[in-house]
Amino acid sequence: MNEIAGTRGVRSVPQPDFAAPRVAGQAEAIVVRDLVKRYGERVAVDGLTFTIGRGEIFALLGPNGAGKTTTIEILEGYRTADEGEVRVLGLDPRRDAAELRRRIGVMLQSGGIYPTVTPIEFLDLLSHFYDEAEDPRELIRLVGLEEVARVRYRQLSGGQQRRLALAAALVGKPELLFLDEPTTGMDPQARRLTWSLVSSLRERGITVLLTTHFMEEAERLADRVAIIDHGRLVALATPQELTHSETDEVQFTGPAGLDVTALRSLPSALDAREAQPGRYVIHTKRPADLLSELTTWARDAGVLLVEIRVGHESLEEVFLRLTGHELRE
Repeated sequence: MNEIAGTRGVRSVPQPDFAAPRVAGQAEAIVVRDLVKRYGERVAVDGLTFTIGRGEIFALLGPNGAGKTTTIEILEGYRTADEGEVRVLGLDPRRDAAELRRRIGVMLQSGGIYPTVTPIEFLDLLSHFYDEAEDPRELIRLVGLEEVARVRYRQLSGGQQRRLALAAALVGKPELLFLDEPTTGMDPQARRLTWSLVSSLRERGITVLLTTHFMEEAERLADRVAIIDHGRLVALATPQELTHSETDEVQFTGPAGLDVTALRSLPSALDAREAQPGRYVIHTKRPADLLSELTTWARDAGVLLVEIRVGHESLEEVFLRLTGHELRE
């Protein structure tokens, strides 16, 4: 394991073993080793290494500009690596592009669909490009678009357009599915329907590489999560491993600019920080004692504390600590 330095000091974070994917008994669907991609003087991907097992749902997270899109475009065969090696379903994405594209599905963020076509027309058209394709009507049912199957694309809501894009990625019965921000623009009900659908793909043995700005989405769906920053891998583990800690957190909201040194001086506090303006995090091994000390300190200092919460770090908090960035920039 490598040690990742964060605001809480040095913490061991599980790192990838290139030779053996984490999903036991499965061959690799994706292999990335020492990947480098440059744009002039800028290094977009800097020595990236990880593997994804067949049938695994794998989330690739990072702030904007971290190298996610470049990495995925290399895996899809749209860009060429400057250094390193990638294999997708055992194939070279550039040399074996024609064969690979028959075996993968790609869900893009937006665009690529003619505005006057209806969902059923679009999926029926796509199905004719494959020797063996999913039934377009079954896909319409699967993604919950029965009521708008004959409505023109430009009249669909943003969430409905995203669900059609997901159905389109599934038409060719892919072995590997690339999902780029799959639930952007969806309402909560449609988002949970999509989560259920993506989870069901695991049962069919379909490998999923997911990028998302919703931490709850990654936490619920992914078998493992990779976090990259400045083109480098900073953490790779299960969501549970990333969020597990031997200490508890006490979080609260209050006025911005409170005396963090005073918070660190509370007897049961291990450390304290202002994670965002007005939002504070204190780590402790004795949360009950800390809550008593904190409320006494706030009373004496005339500070109103709201939204006090005790628990472990969330995946979003791990992300912020490791990268120093909000997920949306």
